[in-house]
Amino acid sequence: MALTTFIFDVDGTLADTERDGHRVAFNRAFAEAGLDWNWDVGLYGELLAVTGGKERIRHFQELRPELVLPDQTPDFVARLHASKTRIYTEMLARGLIPLRPGVRRLLVEARRRGLRLAIATTTTPDNVTTLLEHSLGAGSTAWFEVIAAGDIVPRKKPAPDIYLHAMDQMGVRAEQCLAFEDSANGLRAARDAGLTTVVTVSDYTRDHDFDGAALVLDGLGEPGQPCGVIRSGRIRGPLSVFDVDTAHRLLPQ
Repeated sequence: MALTTFIFDVDGTLADTERDGHRVAFNRAFAEAGLDWNWDVGLYGELLAVTGGKERIRHFQELRPELVLPDQTPDFVARLHASKTRIYTEMLARGLIPLRPGVRRLLVEARRRGLRLAIATTTTPDNVTTLLEHSLGAGSTAWFEVIAAGDIVPRKKPAPDIYLHAMDQMGVRAEQCLAFEDSANGLRAARDAGLTTVVTVSDYTRDHDFDGAALVLDGLGEPGQPCGVIRSGRIRGPLSVFDVDTAHRLLPQ
């Protein structure tokens, strides 16, 4: 079945958002709330095993039961996460978190060649739209037929729900799609949805197990800034940039 659709993860895939984006925003939100928590680079890497910001906060509380919260109401975590999202989107609006090399190039080429685009992510919708609008320009959210984000499905990655939802909304089958991820949890979600998956590793995921990925790269590459192939999978021969022609070679014929 012919390739028709690209489905992208966001954090770590479209942009290196985690270490100097989300982590920083979490720490600023903690400070605003009067918490003396500080998620350093190493700790945050460990917490990324839990998908979803609110879930990550709750997991940290479980790890550190001695921590006393300044507010014991049930919605405290939700409000804390909302503050973090506000801080993070302000960072995006200031252009502090650019797209990864090759992302804009591939998106533009995909649209020119008639491929359909979608987002499937655990991050909040505001995070997605702000990143797109400030990185690709006003109106760029319309490039994507579906932006499946946040709590739109009950189970987050590594469950396949967000991918299944995106495909259902678009009326496409897994055999028509190529997913783009950066983490083992993301790869598992995409593969369990039946999707052929390209992995572009990020700072936090270089040592993840990407068994089953169709292709593992250190990025998508740009002319004069070639990508590095970590695992070639179904691709044979040299590869300097990932483009639509390469994508067609990945899907079973």
